[in-house]
Amino acid sequence: MNATTVYQPDVLFAEGRFHEGRALTVGADGRVLAGPVPEGARVVRLPGRALLPGLVNGHSHAFQRLIRGRTEYVPSGVGSDDFWSWREAMYRAAESLSPEEVYLASRQAFLEMVLAGITAVGEFHYLHHQADGTPYADPNELAHAVIGAAQDVGLRIVLLRVGYARAGFRVAPNPRQRRFIDPNVDTFLASVETLARTTKGQPGVSVGLAPHSVRAVTREWLAAAATALPDLPLHMHVAEQPREIEACLAEHGRRPVELLADVGLLSPRFTAVHAVHVTEAEARLLGEREALVCACPSTERNLGDGIVPADVLLQAGVRVCLGSDSQATVDLLDEARQLEGHLRLARLRRAVLDPGTGAVDGLAARLFDMATAQGARSLGLDAGMLAPGAPADFFTVDLNHPSLLGASPASLLAGIVLGGDKAAVRDVVVGGRAVVTDGHHALAEASGRAFHSLARRLYP
Repeated sequence: MNATTVYQPDVLFAEGRFHEGRALTVGADGRVLAGPVPEGARVVRLPGRALLPGLVNGHSHAFQRLIRGRTEYVPSGVGSDDFWSWREAMYRAAESLSPEEVYLASRQAFLEMVLAGITAVGEFHYLHHQADGTPYADPNELAHAVIGAAQDVGLRIVLLRVGYARAGFRVAPNPRQRRFIDPNVDTFLASVETLARTTKGQPGVSVGLAPHSVRAVTREWLAAAATALPDLPLHMHVAEQPREIEACLAEHGRRPVELLADVGLLSPRFTAVHAVHVTEAEARLLGEREALVCACPSTERNLGDGIVPADVLLQAGVRVCLGSDSQATVDLLDEARQLEGHLRLARLRRAVLDPGTGAVDGLAARLFDMATAQGARSLGLDAGMLAPGAPADFFTVDLNHPSLLGASPASLLAGIVLGGDKAAVRDVVVGGRAVVTDGHHALAEASGRAFHSLARRLYP
């Protein structure tokens, strides 16, 4: 029996546009095939559907799905709420989870991702040790729990193993961070190397390294990370909060991006997550070194961080991708809408990120590229597009969903990216394997029950 599968939607998005009556052929190895369809191939008809490359979530903290809706108020006697007070509330979840509970929380977050058309995630993983800070017998036990959750859901994962050295410059140790901190940079890098070695060959799993931020690691750690494991993607929180800028200037006499340039971190494998508070000069540095920025607008809005100056970054040649970060919501196309929408409010004009080609779908195409190909580039994946030889990672949307009714072929991409509801997502395939079929995932009910019990235990 031929193991080739042919998917026949009404329209297929490839080579930057929709094609009517075109099929996608997938080989037994889960990759896109070119050329004529082999005799005897299995045919999957998808009437009323559009088929698009899978979305790539560049930045996630999966366990934070537990705190959704639980920090949206000002505690009595505090007066105001911001990133720093939110962070203390988040630690309640970080401090208490067992490996099994880390798995359950991650599985539910990842399940929500695939149901929204996300086929790959960069998991920025900084929960490493037991509650008292003692390493597990396997120092990467919690990383393996997160990877296992992604594998069970069917989501492609890049585990970005985080390095964390301290609470901050001239800041007393924070006992609530004991699960994050490695004793030295060599331990951090050895853990990344071991994780990469032990997961090598596992389908849909790869590894990257991630010094947490300039406040959480020293210059020595940054310099070591710049030359270590050069084939792996390297991600880092950068310029998320004004206090980070102030602390970096106090410690190093340099702004964060300037410091990263000095130590040799900026390169095509580097992604600056957030980059909210960067100057035009810093944007140029990022562009000159071909680094990327991962914007996470739902979290940046939720935490009051500020607005990513994506227009300035793009003008400087910086490639931008998108992430769900704290899981305040999980909808990568909505992240794209928010990136543009926030800039409209700040710049007092419309279509800020439009490339100026005059095309009806010009803005949508740029935003969709951020949510697919640029996310894949950031994570070192050959995904994000449906080209021969690429992984067959894709999703379909229901063209008869109320949010998409009335779209013409010329406006369909804009309708999906800028006006579509994630409930329109019907099928998700990762590496040729069907993960979501007609809006249903096989683990949805069991995962939901387990997650609900965990959340109610943690937050009675």
